[in-house]
Amino acid sequence: MTNSTANQAPTFIDVGEGASPRRIAVRARAGKGPGLFWLGGFKSDMQGAKAVALDDWAMAHGRASVRFDYSGHGESGGDFADGTIGRWLEESVAVFEQFCAGPQVLIGSSMGGWMALLLAREIRKRQEKPRAKASLAGLVLIAPAPDFTEELMWKNFPADVKKEIETTGLWLRPSEYGDGSPYPITRNLIEEGRNHLLLGSAIDVGCPVRILQGAKDPDVPWQHAFALTHRLPADDVVLTLIQDGDHRLSRPQDISRILAAVAEIG
Repeated sequence: MTNSTANQAPTFIDVGEGASPRRIAVRARAGKGPGLFWLGGFKSDMQGAKAVALDDWAMAHGRASVRFDYSGHGESGGDFADGTIGRWLEESVAVFEQFCAGPQVLIGSSMGGWMALLLAREIRKRQEKPRAKASLAGLVLIAPAPDFTEELMWKNFPADVKKEIETTGLWLRPSEYGDGSPYPITRNLIEEGRNHLLLGSAIDVGCPVRILQGAKDPDVPWQHAFALTHRLPADDVVLTLIQDGDHRLSRPQDISRILAAVAEIG
């Protein structure tokens, strides 16, 4: 991490109205395009190795970059247990619209891959409006986990866990990441996630897509990435399977591959 990246203080914006306003932390770097827009994973934040490496790369190449924390994550306000896919998507759209101009490369890791696909759909809708100031240059998806609340969580939970979620509203899931503390999987997360499922039909993002997937990923199996590619248009979609790669894909060689994919689109 360079000193300038380490010392960059976040900007805060308010997202949401009424009973659900959230204070969202954003780090935006001015520069030329295509800009880089980072979408982090479930329970991760914008100070992770991949996000910082991308910001450092953007700074070194004079490129614009934006990264932020979803509510309940990192430096943003809000309670993680209140989070849903729709809520975090609303925040992603708000940050994109406020901080991005011109063509952008959306870079999504794990849940951020789902967010990137959903955000791309929202951006395409907004591009039909004459005042849209930002557009899509491409997507780089790292161990993307579209529909994970249903396909990778709910369908794989044992009956007792499903019953606990249905009767109490949440289950504390053990974690091997971060400080190892269990984190809540709420009934609202599962049920609201069903409003945003993508894998049941074609996903036309209208731009190049690069997918990097570890073959030894214990959280998002490589078959999930293959299922996603079948839903994307055949032209200009490249899936790179990293045989010894895990879920994080944060090793120096993994980050080099990610940067190469971003540079290829840019």
